[in-house]
Amino acid sequence: MAEPTVRTRQLGGTLRRAREAGGRKVDDVASALGWPASKLSRIEKGSLGVKPADLEALLDECGVTDAAQRDVLHRIARHGRQRGWWQTYRDTISPAYADLISLEDGAKSMRTHETTLIPGLLQTAAYARATIEAIRMDTQPEDVDALVSVRMARQSVLSRREPLELWAVIHEAALRPRIRNHPEIMREQLQTLLDRQRLPHVSVQVLPLDAPPHVGMSGGFAVLGFPETSDLDVVLVESLTSALYVEDTAEVSRYGSAFERLRAAALPFDESADLIERLKDKIS
Repeated sequence: MAEPTVRTRQLGGTLRRAREAGGRKVDDVASALGWPASKLSRIEKGSLGVKPADLEALLDECGVTDAAQRDVLHRIARHGRQRGWWQTYRDTISPAYADLISLEDGAKSMRTHETTLIPGLLQTAAYARATIEAIRMDTQPEDVDALVSVRMARQSVLSRREPLELWAVIHEAALRPRIRNHPEIMREQLQTLLDRQRLPHVSVQVLPLDAPPHVGMSGGFAVLGFPETSDLDVVLVESLTSALYVEDTAEVSRYGSAFERLRAAALPFDESADLIERLKDKIS
């Protein structure tokens, strides 16, 4: 069975809450629709997608009459059925990574805090290759090629008609690594960072090495915001071997507050750009 995506879980959770708000049981609603109870249960758990006609019938049966809410749920359902370009790489990328790419594709904004790496949406191909080879220790060369291609393709969200609004707070430590025998890689990466932050929808701030203790010391994260409603925002927290998606509204709000604190603790935009420029000029 395919692993539920974040969006199908969100859709299922919203439908479950709508059913419970009306005091209805799974068996009752399923029977009224002529469905097996297992079908509705799987939809609510996010393990089964829902067709437009079935969604309409389910919303009617659960008493969801608000036109805006119904439209949002239909859009989420359509997004969950989409087959994106990343499906071509399904043998190389993990389901969690495919989920991230799908979320980026549908998101309006991303607020990201990075402690040791340049954010993936701002990386050069050479930097991406060097870091992928270092982090994914047992990856075969052909898979590295594919992962670099995926990372570069992800960046199309910054050049689409309605581009993703990206705000990155990057710790200064992420700007300092040197690629052995290839100083030009980091120099090019820092210049690319300067170029990208000139885009109207890209904001880059640097958290300096001498910053006082701050909430970001617990690690990096990304908050993805969606145009429908803030209730559907998602947080991604990554580690070496896994990715955790935080979907609970209260927890997502805490991460949003944490990002605001990091933004306030980081250098202003002009000072951040000046620091990146100085670090780039020191590379020889």
